Amino acid sequence: MEKRKIASLDAEVSLLSFGLMRLPILDDDRTKIDYPKAQAMVDRAIKGGVNYFDTGYPYHGRMSEVFAGETLTKYPRDSYYLATKMPTSDLIQSLDDVKRIFDEQLEKCKTGHFDFYLCHGLNESRKEVLKDKVYDFLTKKKEEGLIRRLGFSFHDTPEVLKFFLENYKWDFAQIQLNYLDWELIDAKGLYDNLMEHKVPVIIMEPVKGGALARLNEKTMEVFKKADPAASAASWALRYAGSLPNVITVLSGMSAPEQVEENIKLFSSFKPISEDEKKVIKEAIEVYRSSTGIPCTKCDYCIECPSQVNIPAIFEIYNQFLLVRRRRNFINDYQTLDSSRQAHNCTACGACEKLCPQGIEIIKHLEEVKNIITP
Repeated sequence: MEKRKIASLDAEVSLLSFGLMRLPILDDDRTKIDYPKAQAMVDRAIKGGVNYFDTGYPYHGRMSEVFAGETLTKYPRDSYYLATKMPTSDLIQSLDDVKRIFDEQLEKCKTGHFDFYLCHGLNESRKEVLKDKVYDFLTKKKEEGLIRRLGFSFHDTPEVLKFFLENYKWDFAQIQLNYLDWELIDAKGLYDNLMEHKVPVIIMEPVKGGALARLNEKTMEVFKKADPAASAASWALRYAGSLPNVITVLSGMSAPEQVEENIKLFSSFKPISEDEKKVIKEAIEVYRSSTGIPCTKCDYCIECPSQVNIPAIFEIYNQFLLVRRRRNFINDYQTLDSSRQAHNCTACGACEKLCPQGIEIIKHLEEVKNIITP
């Protein structure tokens, strides 16, 4: 397994890391993790050399940290790095909430410390959240050894990123980066800022929530011409892993075959060549010529007050936008439980406040309704 040794972090991390936010589930219920299947995936990952596991307080309806605790404790604590995140959302109303959640996380994860700890999802609207002694509390926990490395995950512009880099001291940062978002959401600007401030980078959404693993036929033709044996996902993962200053590339693996493919890829890792960069550029041009919603299935919107399954709806809708086959769309759409369909949307706007991609969710749900009932 390819590893990155980061002197400033005193850590040697596997270039492939396991994000525990899209684990296999039972009964289409995000809180019901399929433990035997997910445990086997973690075991295989560890056997394959993966040593970094990332969870978060809200993942899987607050059950991901429980899974991490029950799954990883059978391994020596110094054999892996564990990362989790402090919410910076409405869950934090006071410093007491921060203290309570941090203690709860230690208990759920069955650990005496976190190797990497992040302030979750910082952006323009959350500039003030660190000022109420939250950052001071976390730095104190670092001094006490309960946090070994303190960082943050981020969803916003390079200008907003500068604020957090210039006003606080961080050991690392986690950003959304893939070959499509390099220009689409200016991931290049985010990456360049972190390089300038000498902050090591963790990459999330390297396959854009699976979108870059399920490319349309015309885009795949570009990649297949260059390398008939390479999967769509491998191009995206290699692109992310080829960048300097990258600690690790998170993959939210949801199936055993993804674990196998990723281990194989990162065990004989080949950086993207200059010729391959030209292939990717051509593929981007082809891909962007077709319209789609940039949903990464991050599930931030999954706790919709009206129970609308927004990520599932957009996945089906994006397929329709590529092929324009209404009957196929309706057939796929009807597989969703009626209580989770778009007609249940009340346009309350809660989802749009949470969406890291800034998607006009209400507008697109209206478009879906119009396809179903023209």
